[in-house]
Amino acid sequence: MVPISVADSPPTDPSRPIQPLPGDVVHSIAAGEVIDSLAAAVRELVENALDAGATHITVALWPEQGRVQVADNGMAMALENLHQAAIPHSTSKIRTQADLWQVQSLGFRGEALHSLAQVAQLEICSRPSSDESGWRVTYSAQGEPLATTPVAMAPGSVVTLTNLFAQWPARRQRLPATPRQLAQVQRVLYHCALAHPTVTWAAQLNDRPWLALTPSPTARGLVPQLVRAIAEVDLHEGWRAVPSTSEIDLTPGIYGLIGLPDRCHRPRPDWVKVAVNGRLVTVPELEQGILQAFRHTLPRHRYPLAFIHLSVAPSDIDWNRRPDKSTLYLHQLDNWVMHCQRHIESLLGQQGASLSDGSQQRVTQLLKTAEPGGVYGATGDLSDALPYRDRPGRLQAIAQVHNRYVLAEQPDGLCLIEQHIAHERVLYERLQDQWRLVPLTTPVVLEGLSEKQRQQLDQLGLAPEEFGPSRWAIRQAPEPLCDRDDLPDALLELSLGGSLNTAQVAIACRTAIRNGTPLDLSTMQTLLDDWQRTRNPRTCPHGRPICLTLSETSLARFFRRSWVVGKSHGI
Repeated sequence: MVPISVADSPPTDPSRPIQPLPGDVVHSIAAGEVIDSLAAAVRELVENALDAGATHITVALWPEQGRVQVADNGMAMALENLHQAAIPHSTSKIRTQADLWQVQSLGFRGEALHSLAQVAQLEICSRPSSDESGWRVTYSAQGEPLATTPVAMAPGSVVTLTNLFAQWPARRQRLPATPRQLAQVQRVLYHCALAHPTVTWAAQLNDRPWLALTPSPTARGLVPQLVRAIAEVDLHEGWRAVPSTSEIDLTPGIYGLIGLPDRCHRPRPDWVKVAVNGRLVTVPELEQGILQAFRHTLPRHRYPLAFIHLSVAPSDIDWNRRPDKSTLYLHQLDNWVMHCQRHIESLLGQQGASLSDGSQQRVTQLLKTAEPGGVYGATGDLSDALPYRDRPGRLQAIAQVHNRYVLAEQPDGLCLIEQHIAHERVLYERLQDQWRLVPLTTPVVLEGLSEKQRQQLDQLGLAPEEFGPSRWAIRQAPEPLCDRDDLPDALLELSLGGSLNTAQVAIACRTAIRNGTPLDLSTMQTLLDDWQRTRNPRTCPHGRPICLTLSETSLARFFRRSWVVGKSHGI
């Protein structure tokens, strides 16, 4: 058999007239663009349920049969609306052209149910709370009602799809294996739950329980249900109000949830997630901005767990970028990136005072760190609370352990701080705030510098001057390095770096107190006070955890001490 090449295919006849496509062809193309998988069908039905104000959503799947059912307790449709629901471009969510710039719902195109009717047999049962019974309506492929019968049911809606893609054999044959389809559905449900944490979610697979998600006031209660082996103690959340000059219905702001970098990080950036007005979306600029905010707080080749939910004025969003609305055009994107980065930095440093006054009371409540039970490695229960960083002096140095760790007491427990990396964090932030170059009494001469090394030194302001064949003189240096014996080695190291930030990290590491150095109590106390004032006290600039905290409650639990007077003889 001879394969057919592009040249062998029949040419387009230029004499054929250009004419509009029939309506059924247009809608088939649109349906194929939106409903391209089992997960896409689930997504459209679930978003309709959320728009209806549902607080309990149940998804039932029979993948081998191409059957999907989504039941919700939201606002149902009366009979006249049921008859219009699947007609193309029919919706209750927008009316005029101007409404496209004030979208406050997940769906608004009026094509979801019609597209589903194109790719499957569609049936909707719905009963408003004011009616004694509901109605069952089945639809044709064009979205027109075929049969209407009364049905006994609880208030809400139940939408059933049967024989998904049965009339689209090429697509049905090209669907991935069932486990992959289910993984895609799970991702859809997880994303919807993350953006709507107060909803109760349940899913069944072939008439058996499959997934269940318990509601929570915020996403903090959802993440431990979505990510394996993550404890509540690893998460930190907060809300930040964003100033706006426009009158809007939706108050602009940012909700942030992060995994604390000294305890929670991942091998891939698969948990850097962004939502806008209740929908998980892909915004590469925001995702990169989030990653930048965690720079020098995570170990190399590790990525954060971060969820950012933006509340944006509808007039600042254009959802008409893709039919599935998985991405968008966002007005003043650079400003949102900046606000997100500042909010994450506030969460990393637990700086409640830096957040806006209007949200201070809410933030204070959110940032209070509870002490739930949990195991960190195999060492026992730990608190994730940093030791009184807003009140330097409350952490009292007691002793030095192995000339490496500072043992400190706080009012509710003990802390063990590695002296080198704690000092490294202090010095790094000082260099960020005060980068100074000072003249050298005797220039340092470096030999054999490459062009790239000389450019790097120029970028840092060190201005190497030719001083003979393959020799260059450095006449100024960063202040912390000036009086060091290893200054030539330090300058050579800086010439191999990649940026000012990299140089600051290298200098902080080189000049910090070395492990193995004996410290007196006064020096240890000064170190603790300085460290508690840093913006990101959890990790060193290389991402290593600095402090190990053991709370009094954990001690009592470990020693099985009873706090009930009269029941313990050891009080």
